[in-house]
Amino acid sequence: MTNPPSGHRNTDSADRGEDHQRIIRRKRDTMTLQNDTEGAGRDLRSLPRNVWATSFTSFFNDISSEMVINLLPLFLANVLGVETAVIGLIEGLAQSTASLLKVFSGWVSDKLQSRKWLAVGGYALSTLSKPFFYVASSWPVVAAVRWADRVGKGIRTSPRDALVADSISEDQRGLAFGFHRAADTGGAVLGLLIALVIIWWSQGTAGELTKATFRTVVLISLVPAVLAVLSLAIGARDVPVKEQRERPRVSFRALGGRFATLMVIVGIFDLGNSADAFLVLRAKERGLSLIGVLGMLITFNLVYALISTPAGSLSDRVERRWVVIGGWLVYAIIYLGFALAGRGWHIWTLYALYGVYYGLTHGVIKAMVADIVQPHLRGTAYGTYNAVVGVLDFPASFIAGVLWQGVGAWEGFGPSAPFLFGGALALTAALLMAVVMPSGEH
Repeated sequence: MTNPPSGHRNTDSADRGEDHQRIIRRKRDTMTLQNDTEGAGRDLRSLPRNVWATSFTSFFNDISSEMVINLLPLFLANVLGVETAVIGLIEGLAQSTASLLKVFSGWVSDKLQSRKWLAVGGYALSTLSKPFFYVASSWPVVAAVRWADRVGKGIRTSPRDALVADSISEDQRGLAFGFHRAADTGGAVLGLLIALVIIWWSQGTAGELTKATFRTVVLISLVPAVLAVLSLAIGARDVPVKEQRERPRVSFRALGGRFATLMVIVGIFDLGNSADAFLVLRAKERGLSLIGVLGMLITFNLVYALISTPAGSLSDRVERRWVVIGGWLVYAIIYLGFALAGRGWHIWTLYALYGVYYGLTHGVIKAMVADIVQPHLRGTAYGTYNAVVGVLDFPASFIAGVLWQGVGAWEGFGPSAPFLFGGALALTAALLMAVVMPSGEH
């Protein structure tokens, strides 16, 4: 085998030297953070402009999205008469197909050394797709509009996450991603409240969602969607990406062994993490009214918003994987509860606790990605991470639909089956994260 040129050896030595210095800085910064008596309020005030801009964007976008998306499975089931297997197909295909763009958009943001305008374009595409929900009258049309909306998400997500990571120091990375998730989820709470008011005003306590009510929700959702695009376009600024020694590659090898290990473990977990549409359908199946379902979703998002920032801040003080493991164990217990729940209020209570899992994991895993990879590959890393999770949404959702209601002549195992399956995979992933995932940085 031919030895690598000496220039590569020197580059490797420099990389190791930089990694060593980075670990020293992380330990020093962590000690400083632990001794800080200023409190979380000052920490939040010290977050840079880009973190606030992206957080406001996510806040407004989630007001818009949660008004519509959480009602979509009910629109499909109650208005269009679509079966759960088809709902799983729509959700899974939309997420998986669009997620392939996340790798490309992240790689492009690394190549161009620019994050902002790719993210703005993605938000704009999702905003432009939303009015077509108003005219949708068959499930193929709904599927096409949902796909277009997810393409926008595929374009924006990786550059936006990389922009957040580029804009914050390592000792506040968990806090920044946690606050971003809290803002995102705060928007979800407000969006669901608006949807609840519209439904109450439009159809009172009627048990089934009507087509007219859904169309009203879609129209009103366009206002915060436009504000989301404007917040990022006006408020954010590109951060210069660290000078590259080589052209970033979309490959696990370029991103490192720890990143590949993380992706395998996350992939195992996500295969059992079907679309939350099935939780909404489970709530209806256990007897919750439409108003009750919206109240349940509001409670969930409120818990998620309250947990995200403290969880992110905690992950700046302890090893992040233990926070994620805790979240996955909570998930496994809650999914067992979903499988055994007998009444609607059981689902409501469990769904509120479901927000604890989200708050402990979603922002922290994104901070882990930034810890593991080199700065000039962050866009590619977030693209790969988001794509792995997104592509697995299709088999996860489709498997859940088939386990619940079967396919063809087979009637499936019933409503409990998807949740038992998801809980078992969550336990497996938590064990692997504890035993297999190496600690340390880069």
